[in-house]
Amino acid sequence: MIRVLLVDDQPLIRGGFRALLDAEDDIAVVGEAPDGEQGLTLAREHLPDVVLADVQMPVMDGIEATRRIAADPALDGCHVVILTNYGVDEYVFNALRAGAAGFLVKDIDPPELLHGVRVAARGEALLAPAITRRLIQEYVARPPLSASLARVDELTNREQEVVALVARGLSNDEIARQMVISPATAKTHVSRAMIKTGVRDRAQLVVLAYESGLVTIRRDGFA
Repeated sequence: MIRVLLVDDQPLIRGGFRALLDAEDDIAVVGEAPDGEQGLTLAREHLPDVVLADVQMPVMDGIEATRRIAADPALDGCHVVILTNYGVDEYVFNALRAGAAGFLVKDIDPPELLHGVRVAARGEALLAPAITRRLIQEYVARPPLSASLARVDELTNREQEVVALVARGLSNDEIARQMVISPATAKTHVSRAMIKTGVRDRAQLVVLAYESGLVTIRRDGFA
């Protein structure tokens, strides 16, 4: 059962999402909160698998709530998905840097919302192609961050190749096919890369890949 916490200051949004999610056999809404502060309290109480959090809320916004959830060892298995009305914007980038697993727009079609919750619960990055393109546009114009570059330098060449493929949005199965390895080996490479770089999920691995300049260097084959 996937346990979901809804954090949004609009009761109609929370009610609509709850009705949709609770209708699924494998998903249960364990709580609702109107702001990030109450959301953080409920997250610590219920230990949800996924937190759907509005980016802009009173008292504490979704970005700060995400940052605190990501920093709490007790919430290590909690994946925050940011909800936004505006699509890809600076709020989304800040949320990803704070530790969000991805983002969804509030007018998303119901099947896509359900898919997104299940993807996030598996610990995978929920990044649409649009945000990947924007990440590329934002980071290629910047010099690599030395701290991020140092973390990537801890990886083997094989692990760097895997991280670059993760940054392109490939799943473990797709990475396995491209690298001609087994899916289990691909998963192992991804897990080791996450451990070595100290990131909590695949979304953070994507951000690290762009911040370090890994996806722009020739050895990984990407532009």
